[in-house]
Amino acid sequence: MPSILRVDPPRTTNFQSDDDRLFVKSVGRAMLVLSAFHHASGPLSLTNVAKNAGIDRSAAQRLIHTLLKLGYIRRSADDHGYLPGFRLLDHTLDLLRLDPVVQKATPVLLELRKTIRERVDFSLYDETRLIYAFRIQSKRETFYATLVGHSVPTPCTAGGRAALSALPDTEAQEIVKRSTIPEYTAQTETDPEKIMALVRQARSDGFALVVNEFVQGEVAIGVAVTNRDGLPLGAIHVAGSLSEWTPKDFVDQAAPVTLEAARAINGSL
Repeated sequence: MPSILRVDPPRTTNFQSDDDRLFVKSVGRAMLVLSAFHHASGPLSLTNVAKNAGIDRSAAQRLIHTLLKLGYIRRSADDHGYLPGFRLLDHTLDLLRLDPVVQKATPVLLELRKTIRERVDFSLYDETRLIYAFRIQSKRETFYATLVGHSVPTPCTAGGRAALSALPDTEAQEIVKRSTIPEYTAQTETDPEKIMALVRQARSDGFALVVNEFVQGEVAIGVAVTNRDGLPLGAIHVAGSLSEWTPKDFVDQAAPVTLEAARAINGSL
């Protein structure tokens, strides 16, 4: 699978103009250090942290020492580098338990999973990407498919296209053009105009359908969760195996209950 999608921080240590007196640059640099792990495949050395963060080695050393003391960075088991610290999970929990959309969606999604008995995910909309905030797995999973916080390009998934369908056409098109669109499979649609046609189809149907595009052998539908103005907050994803479902049978079975779940969440917000 392509690299995990992340929003990179500004590639500068200045961040803001000098007249922004409320902005604390040292905090910004600390966030750069934590962001240095976004694309890492293992522990990072001090030199690699500095390089990835775009700061000098001396500043990186001081910031790593501070974050290490606070538990936001830890030494790797072999003591050959650094990894994110466990304290970061405390903040992940805070985000999920306090987010009003996740709060309202969770009980509805649990009931949906009992009904459909296939993988059910819920993602939060962040323009060019969706961030998975809730995942209930089925019997066919990969490591990344189990991780909360994993993010994917909005135009590449059923949930993302459903979210885009809740936007005006011009705004959805602008987001598609700004998005990274990797070829997850040989059938991944990467042409912006064809993606927009699929977004318009999702707007007409009320859900988006993806077959063999994001995961080979998988069929998935996505339905947008929206605010009171009808703008996307996130999306429900339901996915099944093509060895067990035809796309038509999956839509017939999954689309009505997923649309009902989305209406229940939307009505509670």
